[in-house]
Amino acid sequence: MLRTAVFCTLLLSQFGTAQGFLKTQGQKIVNSKGENVYLKGLGLGGWMLQEGYMLKTADFAGPQYQIKEKIAEVAGEDGKDKFYKAYLKNGITKKDIDSLAKWGFNSIRLPMHYNLYTLPIEKEPVKGQNTWLEEGFQMTDNLLKWCEDNKIYLILDLHAAPGGQGNDANISDNDKSKPNLWQSEENQKKTVALWKKLAERYKDKEWIAGYDMINEPNYGFTGKNPNGTDEMSNAPLWKLQKDITEAIRQVDKKHIIILEGNGWGNNYNGLPKLWDDNLVLSFHKYWTTNSQDAIQNIIDLREKLNVPAWLGETGENSNVWFTELNQLLLKNNIGYAYWPMKKIDNIAGVTNVKITPDYQKLLNYWKNGGTKPTKDFAKKALMKIADNYKMENVEVKKDVIDALFRQVNDESTKPYKNHTVPGRIFATEYDLGRFGSAYSDNDFQNLWVSNGTHTEWNSGNKMRNDGVDIYACNDKITNKYYVGKTEKGEWLQYTVNSNLAKKYKLNIRYNNESTQASELVIKTENGDDLGSIKLVPTGKAWKTVSVNNINLVKGENKLRLYFEAGNANLNYFELQ
Repeated sequence: MLRTAVFCTLLLSQFGTAQGFLKTQGQKIVNSKGENVYLKGLGLGGWMLQEGYMLKTADFAGPQYQIKEKIAEVAGEDGKDKFYKAYLKNGITKKDIDSLAKWGFNSIRLPMHYNLYTLPIEKEPVKGQNTWLEEGFQMTDNLLKWCEDNKIYLILDLHAAPGGQGNDANISDNDKSKPNLWQSEENQKKTVALWKKLAERYKDKEWIAGYDMINEPNYGFTGKNPNGTDEMSNAPLWKLQKDITEAIRQVDKKHIIILEGNGWGNNYNGLPKLWDDNLVLSFHKYWTTNSQDAIQNIIDLREKLNVPAWLGETGENSNVWFTELNQLLLKNNIGYAYWPMKKIDNIAGVTNVKITPDYQKLLNYWKNGGTKPTKDFAKKALMKIADNYKMENVEVKKDVIDALFRQVNDESTKPYKNHTVPGRIFATEYDLGRFGSAYSDNDFQNLWVSNGTHTEWNSGNKMRNDGVDIYACNDKITNKYYVGKTEKGEWLQYTVNSNLAKKYKLNIRYNNESTQASELVIKTENGDDLGSIKLVPTGKAWKTVSVNNINLVKGENKLRLYFEAGNANLNYFELQ
């Protein structure tokens, strides 16, 4: 018995449950050993709190309460309740967290909706009191256990505060017919009480990295901008976050507490002297350049206050942008949490929830009207979508994962798929790798906040998140997609394994809906010409053309297809 106890003690000392509570040390986040902890995270957006764009309902229902109304309209209250029960059950499971750990993430940001933890103020049986709901706490408990099993840190983020914390209703489920967080002392008191309750429950949990008090406040207190981007004092925001901190510290002296500014998290004007010695500054970054200048304001504030900075939310851009951003953040020792985990019909996330024809019919009805779907049809369509949220049913986006991690420090390419010739290679299955190494495209990221111009990096919005334009394919032989909108100077690389050193015949399956011929040049990775071919106009019809004497060595070959003139769409090529 004693021997067993000693053995267990040794195991715990060697493989302990965590490395102690994270804390701040100057401008770093460190563990109990004083080692810098670089948070590589993902936000579980869309799980506890839905936003319309994630479910493709943004045109007619942005905030979650409106989405629920639309669902109840077609499926009834019973159908709505059944859907949400399945949606929450399937949305995040242990398989999801296991996958995130395997891919390289070491932290998770949990966007919480307050109504899973407590009742809205208007539904409280006794005015001014708090009814606690076990559902949200149990979901958090389960998630934390899965994080602990994978040695992943969990950051709690109040994404939808009581009443809603801003004028952007979508992100906080703000019903503007009711008093918001800043208009209601009751909502503010409930917010403080909720954080105290959370801190009481998790005060001893070392794999909780910290508490992100209020996601993206966006409210005009005294300025002209309704979202608070021009506020100079932000006094109500700082007061509430100070009140939350004091309530947390009554029960939890250990965990990091994370501040957010106004104007979607970035306006820190008026910030008073920091009131706690374990605070982190959060900022959010979307659609801006990945230059040092783009983050210099938060760097300056970090240095002035001598506290760490953390990029609490980012994403919704191309693989090029992801890699460049992660290089910038690593250089400046700023950890991050990308957004989101799961979204319907999505190329820019680590997973894609596949849309169904029946769910599309519901979307069409909600948007355009017409014949109302039957209740039975709506229920089945919604339950199928809920089922598609299971980790085993989503499409894992390996190109996004590669861009977030390997490509940050590695400029080499990897095969997207094992291509062996003789054989057929689909055009969309070009190599994984950086822009300029695996492919080149004229449009490859969206910087509209910086330059005022929206750019669709993949104008077809299918399959992959690089700059390459990919569309749905209707040819007889297809992997469902083709490369389109080709332009002069663009190219694609394919790693091809040849069984023999020989000269192959290259068959290209393409169409060209323009009036001008396209020209394709086949080269090696080193730029040696292997052949070229004209791709003449075909209209919408797919056509096969051939070029002979493509010389390949035995073993690995890296072929590049260069567009000397654009307009052609490529389905696949064959080497025979």
